[in-house]
Amino acid sequence: MRSYAPFVACLSLLFSVGLANSNLTTPLSSHQILPINFKPPLVFKNVNLMRNTNLEKGYVRETVSVVIENIDSKPQDEYFIPFKAEAIGKVGGLQVRDKRDAEKSAFRAEVVEYDPYSPTQFYRITLPSPLAPSEQQTLSITYHIVSAFTPLPTTIKQQDKQYLVYAFSLYVPSVYLTDKQKTKIKLPSVDVPDYTSEPERQGTVFTYGPYDKIPAGAVEEASLRYEFTKPIIHVSLLERDIEVSQWGGNLATEERYWLINNGAHLSSQFSRLEWARTQMYPIATSALKELKMPLKVGSVDPYFTDDIGNVSTSRFRSGAREANLEVKPRYPVFGGWKYSFRVGWNNSLKSFLRKLKVGDGYVLKVPFLEGPKMSEGVSYEKIELIFILPEGAVDVQYESPIPLVASEVSSHKTFMDTLGRTTLKLTAMNVVDQSRDQDVIVTYSYPITAAFRKPITIFAGVMAVFITAWGVMSLDVSIGKPT
Repeated sequence: MRSYAPFVACLSLLFSVGLANSNLTTPLSSHQILPINFKPPLVFKNVNLMRNTNLEKGYVRETVSVVIENIDSKPQDEYFIPFKAEAIGKVGGLQVRDKRDAEKSAFRAEVVEYDPYSPTQFYRITLPSPLAPSEQQTLSITYHIVSAFTPLPTTIKQQDKQYLVYAFSLYVPSVYLTDKQKTKIKLPSVDVPDYTSEPERQGTVFTYGPYDKIPAGAVEEASLRYEFTKPIIHVSLLERDIEVSQWGGNLATEERYWLINNGAHLSSQFSRLEWARTQMYPIATSALKELKMPLKVGSVDPYFTDDIGNVSTSRFRSGAREANLEVKPRYPVFGGWKYSFRVGWNNSLKSFLRKLKVGDGYVLKVPFLEGPKMSEGVSYEKIELIFILPEGAVDVQYESPIPLVASEVSSHKTFMDTLGRTTLKLTAMNVVDQSRDQDVIVTYSYPITAAFRKPITIFAGVMAVFITAWGVMSLDVSIGKPT
């Protein structure tokens, strides 16, 4: 299994995009390294803050609604969000919007001050227009945190319940004074044997606060332990290839997964007999039994293989309104167990590609992420999305809804290529299945001379073979009588 240093993730950008036409949005973020002694200016205060934490999946989903006020004598447009140095590498999908006008695009966000010796890192949010003195604005901040849970106990029996511990601060971390704040935590069940502090309990919702006049930087550690007898599905690496064949009118997709269950490990050896017996009736388990993958309508020719070869334990259902691929690993994946596999399918290209009315430009629109859709959620440490475009494609640009850490244009040689096919590789970190079906747009130019390059190459090759054969057959290699 591959692993990646957490600091790489903190370099992720909120929106890293390439531009082809003026109708595409401009980039919304970058990365800036600041000195270790950097401190955000205390020019704002949080008038009212409400944090909602959702623990129903195998990752944390945070939504913070906060009313901010400019307490400085000058207009201000930079708002800072602090994270612990060890936690910022697990944060993904951070977006900040105006809560009163959700239709507006997300604000510019960037990671600042990444220094290995600094205990705190920051996201800097740039407001679309400076906030005047004493003026207020309501922000909606959303993000998710992967690998944020610890199983307790760390080892369990095959059919035992699984419990997770989530540690957090009662006070929402902030570099500003907070007049009033409250936290609500949504749990997957009412089975919560241990928790700190004294929250207000209403079914599966724990409420902490309200708390008044919280000073900047205040932290009050808390934790809770709750039942989560489901697999914690984490993909350390997903390689997703999208191959465009304009001559064949086909869009071929292949996804390669390196997967691990981050749940509690087994305390004893796995019993196949006990597992078979429990499959006769529905029972909650921390093991991963199957993956359900909703595909685009019209998907055909699916396949499912792993390191050994073809896996027959899969089912594909396709109709006019749906296309679902259900795959079952060769064995149940318990806590700490790993499984690597690949799936693939084909689609009609005309559903994803269109030609611009002017020039030789094309626009390709496909989901950045498809893959499993599970009630317990799926988190991805690293995703490499690779577009294999037609040979001769130039002026490749893109627009991505997912934060990116890298992009690269190269060539990929396949059968009967001359120069190689143009390839675009996009890399993202800390992505979750909530990002499924968000479309990435790729634009490129494909001149007609490039379109006929391969047929001409094939024709020239065949003619060369015939001419060579004719030349060889025309040679007189007979041995004549001496004169």
